[in-house]
Amino acid sequence: MAKVKKATKKEIEAIKALFLEHYPDSVTELEYRNLYELLISVMLSAQCTDKRVNIITPALFEAYPDPVSLANADLDEVKSYINTCSFFNNKAKNLIKMAQSVVENYEGEVPLEQKELVKLAGVGQKTANVVMIEYTQANLMAVDTHVFRVAHRLGLSDATTALKTEEELTKKFKTDLHRLHQAMVLFGRYRCKALKPECETCFLEEYCKSKESFKV
Repeated sequence: MAKVKKATKKEIEAIKALFLEHYPDSVTELEYRNLYELLISVMLSAQCTDKRVNIITPALFEAYPDPVSLANADLDEVKSYINTCSFFNNKAKNLIKMAQSVVENYEGEVPLEQKELVKLAGVGQKTANVVMIEYTQANLMAVDTHVFRVAHRLGLSDATTALKTEEELTKKFKTDLHRLHQAMVLFGRYRCKALKPECETCFLEEYCKSKESFKV
């Protein structure tokens, strides 16, 4: 990704205010009914669209409605439910291991602490943060491909990794991180797209450091 000019402190405040104004009540597009279902949905969403995850999960949740049933599941059967999802072989293994750990170490209840969530198979910092953001409105930032792209185009970060970008956004925005995360995801998914971003109608156009590169 080409290096862009960094946003000033004043620009950062303006960008933050505009995100909060345009996405006041943004939440995940993943469909879930409880913490267990949310965790599974977020795990499946890595390198996969929320739309695809929402197609897969109803049958999966019906077959394995709780950690105990998933912990005792047959690997090939779990794979059959999620085989239209990217990296389904690895994800199926992690889902079962995650459920086994929840049963063995947390009395069958998914832990609602970031430091405990990351101990589960297939759950990295980003997944744990997304779960905490969505379920508890924790003041955390999580960086997926959309947030990474938006942060760099707006000059909010020039970090080369998602974790470093998360660190920079957390320091710069400080508060309302859960709302800002969701806002940046939706903005990146539908407006500031990887290809053909909708620059002409963008409410952040004046703060974009990359707009020149999209002009033909």
